[in-house]
Amino acid sequence: TCALLFLCALAAILHLGSSRYAPNWESIDARPLPPWFDEAKFGIFLHWGVFSVPSFGSEWFWWNWQHERSDSYVKFMERNYRPGFTYADFAAQFTAEFYDPDAWAQLFQAAGAKYVVLTTKHHEGFTNWGSPVSWNWNAVDVGPHRDLVGDFSNALRKRNISVGLYHSLLEWFHPLYLLDKQNGFKTQYFVFSKTMPELYDLVNRYKPDLIWSDGDWESPDTYWNSTDFLAWLYNDSPVKDNIVVNDRWGSNCSCYHGGYYNCVDKFSPSTLPTHKWEKCTSVDTYSWGYRRNMQVNQLMNERNIISELVETVSFGGNYLLNVGPSKEGLIVPIFQERLLAVGKWLTINGEAIYASKPWRVQKENSTVNLWYTSKGNNVYSIFMSWPEDNILKLQSPKSTSQTTVTLLGLSGHLTWKQSPDLGLIVSLPALPPGAFPVEACWVLRLEEVN
Repeated sequence: TCALLFLCALAAILHLGSSRYAPNWESIDARPLPPWFDEAKFGIFLHWGVFSVPSFGSEWFWWNWQHERSDSYVKFMERNYRPGFTYADFAAQFTAEFYDPDAWAQLFQAAGAKYVVLTTKHHEGFTNWGSPVSWNWNAVDVGPHRDLVGDFSNALRKRNISVGLYHSLLEWFHPLYLLDKQNGFKTQYFVFSKTMPELYDLVNRYKPDLIWSDGDWESPDTYWNSTDFLAWLYNDSPVKDNIVVNDRWGSNCSCYHGGYYNCVDKFSPSTLPTHKWEKCTSVDTYSWGYRRNMQVNQLMNERNIISELVETVSFGGNYLLNVGPSKEGLIVPIFQERLLAVGKWLTINGEAIYASKPWRVQKENSTVNLWYTSKGNNVYSIFMSWPEDNILKLQSPKSTSQTTVTLLGLSGHLTWKQSPDLGLIVSLPALPPGAFPVEACWVLRLEEVN
């Protein structure tokens, strides 16, 4: 009996050990991605920090002004601020007096977003929560005097929107980071006193659904101790079962290690990737942070955004669309308009997007841009422009005796025929302008096709 009990206990220990992730990439990369992320498909990104005060150029304002000494930034400061004005002086003007996280969450829900990623700390080092290792350079001690991250997380959870937290590993001008860099990243003073304490604090305090890591490009994951952190995250953290992370955990990691892959900003593969990925892009094509002098022709329009969303999802990716709030905490009306346009489109066509899977064909080379997604027995054909003769030719789907074709947003079935040369030929309804709620990018639901 003792021997049997010993063997049972040993088996239990071995089983426990086998279910834990070791602090190496082979083990960590083997963790299955929690399914909520692939099903979500569409998220919103928010770049918000002290850089939102000058709101000029981009969120890399401090670097471009003080390190690069970029002429336009230097002149901007000379024209508009007193001599001796420092970047730290901007923090007091990061006021967030109109920040209404519940209104933000309402907007994100109306936009159809299933997750939202907020900057908790960009490369400037200012934290949007009361980080215990960022004394007087955080949103509780200076500026808003408010826990921006906590209020954001609470507002999203009320509406069942998943909480994503962006965090930069590095800080451009932190003395300890500069010391480690000078030492060829053979020392880890910055990692142990700043980066890792903040990551653990964010997870334990806010229990996010997603960590969007960045600032990884100057040094390898071994400097950052990334695998130790991720092993704790997956084994013992309060979010171990649900947490999702990206791939920016060291200069050797992007597109190779982590959870899902970002690869590079605005990544757009031309073939179907074998690994879950996400395209992050910005409504303002010039910047991720808010710019006071942005022009309409520098912004993505509704058609561009929906087209990119469709293309991304057809290739199995998620689409993360960025807007930059102002220093007052406002998401300006032009950004709201763009987000609400996506939401309006998804209200009608969301079944072709949410929880969909790539089909055997992702895109057709035809005169009309045609993309495909699938879900269960349904295939969705998404076309970007309406054919002049109201006849849409689909080369890839093969009809069966049970095939039906529906235009999402319109009741009833459409007529179609199968041509040996031209494929599935669908007769679209002759709709007068304005009669249909979608003005660009229409979706056909094809049931029972091969």
